[in-house]
Amino acid sequence: MSGAFKITRIETIPLHVPFKVMYQFAAGPRPYVEVLLVKLHTDEGIFGIGETQAWRRQGSATTLPGLINAIQDHLAPHIIGKSALDISAIMHPLDAALDHSLYAQAAISDALYDLKGKALGVPVYELLGGKCRDAIPCCAVLTIKKEVKASVENAQAWYDRGFRTFTIKVGIDAEADYVNVKALREHFGNKASLRVDANAGMEFDDALALLTRLEPFFLDGAEQPVGLWDIDGLAELTRRVKIPIIADESVSDGHGLIDIIKRRAATGVQSKEAKHGGIWHIQKLWTIAEAAGMRIYPGNHPAVSVATAGVAHMAAAWPGHLCEGPFAYGVSGDLTDDVVTEPLSPLGNAVPVPTGPGLGVMLDDDKIAKLRVDK
Repeated sequence: MSGAFKITRIETIPLHVPFKVMYQFAAGPRPYVEVLLVKLHTDEGIFGIGETQAWRRQGSATTLPGLINAIQDHLAPHIIGKSALDISAIMHPLDAALDHSLYAQAAISDALYDLKGKALGVPVYELLGGKCRDAIPCCAVLTIKKEVKASVENAQAWYDRGFRTFTIKVGIDAEADYVNVKALREHFGNKASLRVDANAGMEFDDALALLTRLEPFFLDGAEQPVGLWDIDGLAELTRRVKIPIIADESVSDGHGLIDIIKRRAATGVQSKEAKHGGIWHIQKLWTIAEAAGMRIYPGNHPAVSVATAGVAHMAAAWPGHLCEGPFAYGVSGDLTDDVVTEPLSPLGNAVPVPTGPGLGVMLDDDKIAKLRVDK
């Protein structure tokens, strides 16, 4: 290395990446994912890339313009001129620079790891302690369908590809939710693991009633049945329902996770690459969860290959147990396009960990030009 790899410029690239089929969940329909790519340019001519999303649901009021403003006007002054090799020195002060900015920090975090990996000529997992696994198993996400037959056919298509764990979106119509879960359990028997995810969209009484009805179907977990603010509700569900409760929207950072642990409000935690601040922050979150004996589910909002690669590297370097999480939702075939030259894709139910320097993915400028919304 001939220089310090000082960061000279931060480039932000907003994209709309359409779903192949309208995404349906308790927070409403989504025709596309709002993706923000971040490129950290250096005086050595190399750059690092990171990804975040403006998902706009409970726990996130971020928009693409808001993310760009947060990065360019508030975080950039604390990053420009610093060495990209000094990840901790850059990331640690960013909370003080702009509170509640983890969605913006996520793209910065992963771009720093990508840049440092490229500078040193090693994959990101080497920066995180070395590789413990070559591929990361993941689950399939089943969005809300109007017809039971469509739900079963959708799940069977994933099963035929090799997936054996399914997260079923619920929370709009409790009777339809019950019928769908019942049909899926009857269809697969004990050959598949099922869990449900209400995306914080249910009132406590409705969640208790639904989960109680679903107990005979041996669900692996129920992710965030009630609002993010209702920690007492999560704790009460944990006490009264046999299905394990997984916290997602209620956990924004380590402090929130510690609160969940103290109140025994969940036995599992779902991390999200963008929501929880990228590799730098999520490593700490997983360490807290493991120390508390919680199950860890690596995840993403629907994302392209950049964020997916970030989770894959972090999971590859994690020596402890990880549950099959929805971190590959997007690259599994749910989006119409990707933004890299060689998109990640599960082989069976597992995403191979990229082995190239940094995150191991390269941006495709032609695809980006078609998807970006600022030019």
